Amino acid sequence: MRTSLTVEEALATVLEHTRPLPDVEEVPLEAALGRVLARDLEALADHPDVDNTAVDGYAARAADTAGASPENPVRLRWIGESPAGRPFQGRLGPGEAVSVYTGASLPEGADAVVAVEDTERDGEYVLLYKPASPKDIRPKAQDLQQGRVYLKRGDRLTPGRVGLAAGMGHRTLPVVRRPRVGVLSTGDEVVEPGTPLPPGGVYNSNAYSVAALVREAGGEPVLLGKAGDRVEAVREQLAAAGDLDLVLTTGGVSMGDYDIVRHLLEREGKIHFWKILQRPGGPPIFAEFLGRPFFGLPGNPVSAMVTFFLYGRPMLFKMLGRSDPPYRRVRALAEDFFKGAGKKTAFRRAVLRYDPEAPGGHRAASVDSQSSGVLRSMAFGNALVVVPPHTHVEAGEVVEVIPFGEVV
Repeated sequence: MRTSLTVEEALATVLEHTRPLPDVEEVPLEAALGRVLARDLEALADHPDVDNTAVDGYAARAADTAGASPENPVRLRWIGESPAGRPFQGRLGPGEAVSVYTGASLPEGADAVVAVEDTERDGEYVLLYKPASPKDIRPKAQDLQQGRVYLKRGDRLTPGRVGLAAGMGHRTLPVVRRPRVGVLSTGDEVVEPGTPLPPGGVYNSNAYSVAALVREAGGEPVLLGKAGDRVEAVREQLAAAGDLDLVLTTGGVSMGDYDIVRHLLEREGKIHFWKILQRPGGPPIFAEFLGRPFFGLPGNPVSAMVTFFLYGRPMLFKMLGRSDPPYRRVRALAEDFFKGAGKKTAFRRAVLRYDPEAPGGHRAASVDSQSSGVLRSMAFGNALVVVPPHTHVEAGEVVEVIPFGEVV
């Protein structure tokens, strides 16, 4: 069993023992948001499928409108209209104009458009106060070309990408099955929210915060409840958990007599590593148990969340085959002192905000408490300041920061 790995070694080991899921399912467009494409997607048709107009106005021949101005308007004969979806039937000839509306097909014979605000109708004629121009014509296949790939395997489907897939002609999309992730809490002191809290008890926040992180990363959390401080209880609940792609536990991974998860894995699992040189979240354990990947997270609420974010999130991204990174790193100006952790890498919670005037384009201020038991620091902080081993960060220094999400 390897122990006390660096952050980099731990992440490399986790990814080495994580396999992409082979399972693909078809989902309708309305259920595709947030899913991950399982194969490349090509356009089924050109868009637009013909030259069309980007404005309401009149289609004409550019040569017939040269020199048009308010002082010297050009007079063209109006011969019909071309609304979107009902193209003009016929061919536009010299000295003629056809009404067109945004998205409408350009009539045959026309090569230019003038906006309606630069014209005036006069019975069966139209006066142009400005030359017609091709700049307001959208050429065929300007947006999408039939047969060309625009969305690729591993792309996460954002609202814009769902719309693009629909515009490409797809009604259903092939996506990777969501990884099923079991979440089991341990500890006799843990009770469910909504029930009376006994002396010395603690509400089970870990199950719900970790499950939310799983869902945010694209997985399907399966809440397995709580196991008491007995090895047999943990074994029984995991054996009855059903078909899972990953098991997460919280608590029971340190060095005490009641750290039953570690005891169980030492006896019956295959441990890849135990302990990472980081704070918070130093004693996690990564293993295989009952043929499944198993990540034992620390029991302190902050430690559990930080550890999953740094290692569990990359695991799920690899299972899904996502092409985007599981998290990003930015530079920021430290507004406060951030304490190091000796030979360990420290991840200090911070409030990160965008500031184009600051070095790195951001500012990072410490939350009010860095205790691993203070869960509100994860609720109001939005980033982790990375403090390398054997260093501290002084206010005014530029630091590396890992945001949890979008920064405002």
